[in-house]
Amino acid sequence: MSGAGGPPSGRTQTLVILGARGDLTARLLLPGLGGLVAASGLEELFLVGSNRGEWTDDGWRSVVAHAFAAGGARGPAVDTVIRNARYVAADATDEGDLRRLMDCRRGRLTLYFALPPAVIAQACRALARIGVPDGTRVVLEKPFGTDAADAAALNQVLRGFVPEDHVHRVDHFLGMSTVLNILGVRFANRVIEPLLTAEHVDAVDIVFDETLGLEGRAGFYDATGALRDMIQSHLLQVLSLVAMVAPSTLEPLDVRDAKAQVLRATHVWDRRPEQFSRRARYTAGEVDGRRLPSYLDEPGIDPSRQTETLTEVVFAVDTWRWAGVPFRVRSGKAIGSPRQEVAFTFKSPPHVPPGLTGTAIDNRLRIGIGPRRLQLDLNINGPGDPFTIEPVTLDAGFGPGDLLEYGEVLRGVLQDEKPLSVRGDMSVESWRIVEPVLDAWHSGRVPLDHYRAGSAGPQTWGDWPT
Repeated sequence: MSGAGGPPSGRTQTLVILGARGDLTARLLLPGLGGLVAASGLEELFLVGSNRGEWTDDGWRSVVAHAFAAGGARGPAVDTVIRNARYVAADATDEGDLRRLMDCRRGRLTLYFALPPAVIAQACRALARIGVPDGTRVVLEKPFGTDAADAAALNQVLRGFVPEDHVHRVDHFLGMSTVLNILGVRFANRVIEPLLTAEHVDAVDIVFDETLGLEGRAGFYDATGALRDMIQSHLLQVLSLVAMVAPSTLEPLDVRDAKAQVLRATHVWDRRPEQFSRRARYTAGEVDGRRLPSYLDEPGIDPSRQTETLTEVVFAVDTWRWAGVPFRVRSGKAIGSPRQEVAFTFKSPPHVPPGLTGTAIDNRLRIGIGPRRLQLDLNINGPGDPFTIEPVTLDAGFGPGDLLEYGEVLRGVLQDEKPLSVRGDMSVESWRIVEPVLDAWHSGRVPLDHYRAGSAGPQTWGDWPT
């Protein structure tokens, strides 16, 4: 288990995808990989797909070729990777099957677990018993464990057969160019960064509302819900980027240290989850011209689970920079007018001369997570009377990234550029932050409200009492 560095250009390495026949692999992972292969010339990548059940190499190659094409990948390197791809039937929890998989490697080995958390944990325990080749990288999809104790136990198992700097806990949200724009906006603009403190900011909103319903994912979602699916992982990672101090460099150690410091300082506002968390579930309605059934009428839903499709939680980040500023984090499905952004709402000016009249708004800086936009809401002198104030929005677009989200993630894995990976202690802290909310919900201290699909949420939800 030596700590070999990244492979020089042209060196063969093997990527084994466990869960090769799953939806995640075909829909997201392979299109992202294809774009990376096309952009980086990784023609010597040996791509192995593995799953329970027999399949042919040609069947796997056909899936890879289709997914690469769907992501727009083409060129000689892409053709070579597809031609050399191989399928190996294996049970990821079986020691003998894992040995066979590792024996077929060429060069450095990367094991990508596109599998459910329970299966990943069993597979990692099996790998801890049999060991892995030196330099092996292990890639895990979120969620990382099912609670803080489970995440800590998984970390302990991983440390038994691979060093922490060879573990990639991937969160594709961190590969989104719009999320990474947070770094540029904050740290490359002197006119912005000094104002992002408790002295000037009244509140921060991190919102990811979407029009999509279940889209056939009841088996996963009904056992997860919005809090675990979006806030515990994706949006707390975004919060850490929003609130962290400027790192010395963008090297993995510096970025992850800065993010981990934020998560350690984060907790539910006033430590009262029954007061500062909300949950709701959608009923039948229409979104973007589509009729959606009630969540409870979706195939595969268990009503007894009380699964939420919309949640809001207010967090505090108790650092010198952010103490006293509420971070309002929200995510919901089947929302009619979705917002996907980070919004900094600034405090009102300490004094506006009485001679200025008109309608003034709070200054707000908005960084789009979904729409690639940067917007700044300001007040200016309107037309006509120069002493009348009028609100305006300065609006700029972000360009798309060169790679799809999973392409960015895989670039970090295969080329050892790791600021996008989640460190083991951060996976535990994220669960620690949301567990008081889950406890309050399970004990019935927070009601499960309802909202019509296509609406903005429950009509009874007003402003937070902060």
